[in-house]
Amino acid sequence: MTTIQRPARLSTLDRYLAVWIGLAMIAGLLLGRLVPGLNDALQVGGVSVPIAVGLLVMMYPVLAKVRYDRLHTVTGDRRLMATSLVLNWVVGPAVMFALAWAFLPDLPEYRTGLIIVGLARCIAMVIVWNDLACGDREATAVLVAINSVFQVVMFAVLGWFYLDVLPGWLGLEQTSIDASPWQIAASVLVFLGIPLAAGFLTRRFGERARGREWYEQRFLPRIGPWALYGLLFTVVLLFSMQGEAITSQPWDVVRIALPLLCYFVLMWALAFGTGAAVGLGYQRTVAMAMTAAGNNFELAIAVSIGTFGVASGQALAGVVGPLIEVPILVGLAYLSLRLRRRFADDSPTNAPSGSRRG
Repeated sequence: MTTIQRPARLSTLDRYLAVWIGLAMIAGLLLGRLVPGLNDALQVGGVSVPIAVGLLVMMYPVLAKVRYDRLHTVTGDRRLMATSLVLNWVVGPAVMFALAWAFLPDLPEYRTGLIIVGLARCIAMVIVWNDLACGDREATAVLVAINSVFQVVMFAVLGWFYLDVLPGWLGLEQTSIDASPWQIAASVLVFLGIPLAAGFLTRRFGERARGREWYEQRFLPRIGPWALYGLLFTVVLLFSMQGEAITSQPWDVVRIALPLLCYFVLMWALAFGTGAAVGLGYQRTVAMAMTAAGNNFELAIAVSIGTFGVASGQALAGVVGPLIEVPILVGLAYLSLRLRRRFADDSPTNAPSGSRRG
């Protein structure tokens, strides 16, 4: 008879994460009102330096936990690879296109911004959502790497299709975006390449110098909480970027938020249900669900600002994306943990990033 083990007990930091995120949102709104234009003054080549730093701090501890010697077990899982590719690059953009037109038929700027968000598949924060839900770190690392490659190749093509070609076929308003492969590649390098390289090198040289037991039992628990510190820092920055717009246009924010809310929940539910149905097991189901539900808001915001301007409705829609994504996907991470007992492979292999095993 198989004994089902329970997930690790959450630390205080993890248990009250929703509270800390709420406080970070309020702090960001206040900062945005008190110091308008702060983020614009701290950009280099269209990349927000503070957000890049926050994402590096957030993602590095999780990527340092990945067992890179196990990645071949993920790439050999054809069900996971094929299902994830379809969900991310066929279903996801189509769902966002449909929701954007259904909820915002009279607001073309916001609608276009949402479609751009749907085209930018997640390569960054999904790593933290997966870790909170005790998903498969190795599977997530592989999936975000694949998304990165597809993003460089397919983003501009899908943008042309969903903003110009498909609306033309349906007799709807057409538009276009200006996103070069170099701009997309730069986003991938900054927001995934740097922390991925840092995590890989840390594990490689840490284990070589002190051994795997020291690395996993002593080093990783020390750096683990920094993932959530980085997350909270990033949330403050994101809310400060458009603090004035958010507080002065609350109804517009609500209208943008509704299709985003539907999108995140629908994509997570579809991917989670599909993973369970095809027998991926809990940890890989979570990795696929979080990857399918999340989006690369950094790229979406950069493209919207570069094409339509920092004060455009498209840019505002891009900024609202992560403002809704953060609390929703944190909630879905905890919902995943509640559903974990339904899977026969339940095991506490990946504890949340700031927790101690109980």
